[in-house]
Amino acid sequence: MAFLGDLLTSVADRGRALINFERFASNRRRPLDKLCEDLLSGRGEATGMALAQAVLEDWQQLDEAGRLAFFRLLQERFGPDRERLDAALQHYRDNPDAEAIGQLHLASEPRRQELFRRLNLAPGGTHVLVRMRESLFEAMKQEPELKAVDADFRHLFGSWFNRGFLVLRRIDWTTPANVLEKIIRYEAVHAIKDWDDLRRRLEPADRRCFAFFHPQLIDEPLIFVEVALTRESPSRIVDVLSEDREVLSASSATTAVFYSISNCQEGLRGISFGNFLIKQVAEDLKRELPGLDTFVTLSPVPGFARWLAGIAQEPGDLALTNEERSELARPAGETISLDD
Repeated sequence: MAFLGDLLTSVADRGRALINFERFASNRRRPLDKLCEDLLSGRGEATGMALAQAVLEDWQQLDEAGRLAFFRLLQERFGPDRERLDAALQHYRDNPDAEAIGQLHLASEPRRQELFRRLNLAPGGTHVLVRMRESLFEAMKQEPELKAVDADFRHLFGSWFNRGFLVLRRIDWTTPANVLEKIIRYEAVHAIKDWDDLRRRLEPADRRCFAFFHPQLIDEPLIFVEVALTRESPSRIVDVLSEDREVLSASSATTAVFYSISNCQEGLRGISFGNFLIKQVAEDLKRELPGLDTFVTLSPVPGFARWLAGIAQEPGDLALTNEERSELARPAGETISLDD
């Protein structure tokens, strides 16, 4: 993969040289919108890669206001080609055959989708586009109408990150440190306090961790799940994470507890990975350990508890009875009888 990345970079650099496009070769750079138009103009492959790289480099230098302006540009100027769409509509009305339907479909596609495809040609382009969508989420808080741009990102990412492209890898204590560091950072359910805490979750024989990776995002986990192998379903997460718990041999376990699942890339929000991950891990564990006959999850509980605590503070529009409000006001950790 490193060789391939170097090769792509070399091609992009050569294309850049062919059009005299070195970043600091001139005191006057073409505006970002012009670069995007050039990229869509259908230049050669090497030149196109250089243009794509230039656009992404310039975008990464923008501040928050500049990125908001760029997203507005995508929305206003890189939507469907209206003249082409009108012509395709008229052609369909005149002759509604399969060819006319195909032309109408192509004409209705926003130009920014093709722009994103061409930006993806640049070395590291996928990674920057994921970060771009992450910034778009912030911009949408100010301008919700940018959701049309997000719909195009989501459409393309749904194809680029489908299950067929994902690689399942086990994460253990021998995994490279740069990946382990990201596991600590991205853990979203039960925070990992330090490297010793991480080691307790990865090294023992009764612990497993698996992550999905994508070939274009080297050493960047997309989502990961932590699994505890036990003899029975635990009633408390503390029994799973306790430092002085009894370590089991994997072969003696009968239950796999999926106690934490974390999405790692905010820019891929809404792209479904979790269902595929859990099913694949369950299949792999059953194949490795035939004695496993029970699969359970504890991961939703912390999130639900935080939501419940928020409701207790601000019930909002929920129609709660006085008894329900009283139950919500119970101190954290107080036991509630299921018979009440």
